[in-house]
Amino acid sequence: MNKAVAALSRLLLGDDARQKVRASQALLVLTVYIVFAMVQHAEVVLGMMDASQSWALTAWNLAGGFGFYLGIRCGLNLRLKSGRSLAIPQSVWAMVGITWSYAITGAARGAVLLIMILVVVFTMFELTPRRARAVAGAAFAMLASTMVFKAWTDPVLYDPRVEAMHGLFSGIVLTASYILAVRIGTLRARLVEQRTSLQLQRTELGEALERIRTLATRDELTGLLNRRAAMEHMQRELAVRARPEPMMSVALIDLDHFKRINDEHGHAGGDTVLRRFGEKAQSVIRDGDLLARWGGEEFLLVMPATRVGQASATLQRIRQAMSNLCLDDVAPGMKVTFSAGASECLGAHDLEAAIARADAAMYSAKRAGRDRFVAFEEHVAS
Repeated sequence: MNKAVAALSRLLLGDDARQKVRASQALLVLTVYIVFAMVQHAEVVLGMMDASQSWALTAWNLAGGFGFYLGIRCGLNLRLKSGRSLAIPQSVWAMVGITWSYAITGAARGAVLLIMILVVVFTMFELTPRRARAVAGAAFAMLASTMVFKAWTDPVLYDPRVEAMHGLFSGIVLTASYILAVRIGTLRARLVEQRTSLQLQRTELGEALERIRTLATRDELTGLLNRRAAMEHMQRELAVRARPEPMMSVALIDLDHFKRINDEHGHAGGDTVLRRFGEKAQSVIRDGDLLARWGGEEFLLVMPATRVGQASATLQRIRQAMSNLCLDDVAPGMKVTFSAGASECLGAHDLEAAIARADAAMYSAKRAGRDRFVAFEEHVAS
């Protein structure tokens, strides 16, 4: 049953949320026209209205109601630059029909005024205050003109005194309806503004959270993962790796004589060197490897599923890339080297110990003269 209702709803209203609302409103208007036609033809049966005029008016109303619904359901309204709900054309069409009905209904014409008010109320939720005022003014002008005309041409059935009272009451009610429409339009505009502001705040909040997340995981200078994020990455990598060996190799890289660079070229020059090293090293490591800033001038290289002996190939590529790195904007002919130590990690339980071994191997490389890398086995052997 629910599937059948959903299928019928999709058939009648479509899938687009905004178009569903417009199509449902158009169907509601069409339903009102159908009920209005039934009441109108009851007047024909009671001898209160001419049948031919009733059929002509019914054709006008149903043609408009079905036409507007079909236009919205087929998406023709979306081709318009404005007025996608077709509120103004629907209102004008309805007002013509209601004025026509007032002119042919005779004794029961007072009830038609209620339907005109319904049209103005309908525009409250679709039009701006200025357009709602135009619709209310047009409605009163059309009714007033019809009242004057009928009082002039058929004063027996359309008593001028009664028409004057009808005109007075319709003016009061339409004015009140317009004021209500303006207030509702103002509230709607305020809600739209608040919704837009809320969406903007959500966007800004999302961007702020993303910046916070980035600052929490990324080194601001180099854009590489920071120490904490690198540790989390290695723990995740070790947790999901199924093969027993090799698990991972890690290498600690320290730029040689970096303090001298800061002293001679300032911290701006040192920052440039750190940033360029990160960019160049990142460009030559393997897919799946990770380079992170460990702190100061130290970097951590994570090489999953790699023996410590194999890590030397990656470090050699970084070393070769550094020999070709241009730092002339810091100092003409400037070259930067590094010392590195590598160690194999046997599992999550061995992670901190492996980093400590890599650190010891790196200091061994420094003691051996810098500009080199040492694997932990070599360090132990020495």
